[in-house]
Amino acid sequence: MEYKQLGGSGLKVPVLSFGTGTFGGGNDFFRAWGSSDVAEASRLIDMCLEAGVNLFDTADVYSNGMSEEILGKAISGRRDNVLISTKATFRMREGPNDLGSSRHHLIRACEASLRRLNTDYIDIYTMHGFDALTPVEETLRTLDDLVQTGKVRYIACSNFSGWHLMKSLAVSEKYGWSRYVAHQAYYSLIGREYEWELMPLALDQKVGTIVWSPLGWGRLTGKIRRNQPLPAGSRLHRTADQGPPVSDESLYKVVDALDEVATETGKTVAQIALNWLSQRPTVASVIIGARDESQLRQNLGADGWKLTEEQVAKLDAASETTPIYPYWHQRQFVERNPLPVPSA
Repeated sequence: MEYKQLGGSGLKVPVLSFGTGTFGGGNDFFRAWGSSDVAEASRLIDMCLEAGVNLFDTADVYSNGMSEEILGKAISGRRDNVLISTKATFRMREGPNDLGSSRHHLIRACEASLRRLNTDYIDIYTMHGFDALTPVEETLRTLDDLVQTGKVRYIACSNFSGWHLMKSLAVSEKYGWSRYVAHQAYYSLIGREYEWELMPLALDQKVGTIVWSPLGWGRLTGKIRRNQPLPAGSRLHRTADQGPPVSDESLYKVVDALDEVATETGKTVAQIALNWLSQRPTVASVIIGARDESQLRQNLGADGWKLTEEQVAKLDAASETTPIYPYWHQRQFVERNPLPVPSA
């Protein structure tokens, strides 16, 4: 397994990490993802560790805390061998202060996650979304306190806009507080908007990218093609409207290119889509998920080989979309405003 440095930190993480949103199945939304119990979760974690995948991602809202609880039980006795990333910010209970990134909520959320995970520290603590009502200074001071007390080792954010992240980094620098070392973000062959602003920012500020939904909300598994009905067991039947939007033609154009590369390499469509991401600038780790051992084994096969420059160029061209303003205008001034990745 390849390991990469996480942003400007000293922490090294595997290029593939495992997402535990499939643990628990505590409500209809997460049951569509999966419902692994402790025994099955333990087996999946065994397979990950055997392959060198030691970073496990969860969140307090995944199945109302069940994902954290199952992960905590599944890693019992081997905590020192794993890295845990969990998240807070979204609503867990009905009270007026049971959400957001306030000092009140984050301290309670962190303590609750520690209890569910049965650990005394969290390796990467991530703000699941940006809280525009809480001062950035309050959030970052609280996170720095959690780092200073040893409950958290590194902090990260997720789903931030460029100005959200840059303002946060500036505040951390101003006061000498812990800074976000990673941005957990949506990025895939059918969702390349991350490249327009967030990737250049990450390059400039040394913020690592941890990619969520690398297969485009299940659309790049190889089961969806032109003129074929959606497979009966696909979670898209129940969750498509909650995932990133993409037009059918854009999807099919990318899948056609993936099929071509699959023929050339002997790899699966999903493996190629994951491998493409692992080679992108700023990407430190790509979160893979699996409902069973077969899915996990296939996804783990995305590591240990590289697409050729020609194959990458083919996928880049098929997935290129015209950026919105001001990014399309900035691309006319590439002599002094270079792109993080080539434009098709």
